[in-house]
Amino acid sequence: MEQPELWILTGCTAMGKTELSLRIAEKYSAEILSCDSRLVYRGMDIGTAKPLPEEQARVPHHGLDFCSISEQCDVDRYQRYALERIADIQYRGHPVLIVGGSGFYLQSFYKAVTDDIIISSGIREEVSELFRCRGLAGLREALLQLSPQTGTLDLRNPQRVMRALARCLASGQSIPELQRNFEMKASLFQSWRKRSCLLEREAENLQERAARRIDDMLAQGLVEEVRQLQRQGLNPNGPAGRSIGYRETLQWLQSGCRDEAILKAHILLHTKQLIHKQRSWFRHQIPIDRRLNLDQQSPDESFDILSAFFQYRAPCC
Repeated sequence: MEQPELWILTGCTAMGKTELSLRIAEKYSAEILSCDSRLVYRGMDIGTAKPLPEEQARVPHHGLDFCSISEQCDVDRYQRYALERIADIQYRGHPVLIVGGSGFYLQSFYKAVTDDIIISSGIREEVSELFRCRGLAGLREALLQLSPQTGTLDLRNPQRVMRALARCLASGQSIPELQRNFEMKASLFQSWRKRSCLLEREAENLQERAARRIDDMLAQGLVEEVRQLQRQGLNPNGPAGRSIGYRETLQWLQSGCRDEAILKAHILLHTKQLIHKQRSWFRHQIPIDRRLNLDQQSPDESFDILSAFFQYRAPCC
């Protein structure tokens, strides 16, 4: 039997995905699987615009709060989690509505985004020690001995050279061999049909919405939320602390500044940069079946268009 469809609703930050996704899920008795790398962290609520408790009560949500702020949640962990949740939701006979716009998380529904190579702690330490002692030049020399051909690898980027060297050491393969093997790898979700809609808005309006969202976050207590998380171990260099809104607030608190206008300006600047990056990413990285500009019709008209697009299709035998 062919797998049912996965519905995917995506778009840039501050787009307005939450309310539309709730209405669509309510209409079709769907359950929502978040595809946002920040919403996985417990306690990070205000700065991530996490669905409110009353919104989560309207529709079953998955993909929220399954990591502590001290944990690293990467795409591999997310894929394993998503596979379990999708199987459970569809076993119970409900459509799955995937909502969010985190790059690799979203891309993983269409193609492989990581390999299966296990990097031992010994190899990681060996590569790190080489970098400490001999710098980028030492990394490049060691990598070129294992793989004279490096393809499109940016040899000026120490982190990328370190990752490539570690994979060559762990696998015994050259970069071209690793690339060929990776290209043959299938997505864990290849057997599911997918139906995707990209929400869009005019650039000026989207930036205004982002600015209003930051005002709302500050009014709702973002600074105090970050203070509480800081006491629990949140720091700007950790996986959770690098999130936009949290990183800037941590730095602002550390500086001793108490002018929230400065904090807002920093968060807004990085949010605008994220929006620009997301717009470019959506153009090239995943298949989009439908584009919907929310500024060109009323909210009810947008809902009607999405309702017609996301119609339940029973799996074919």
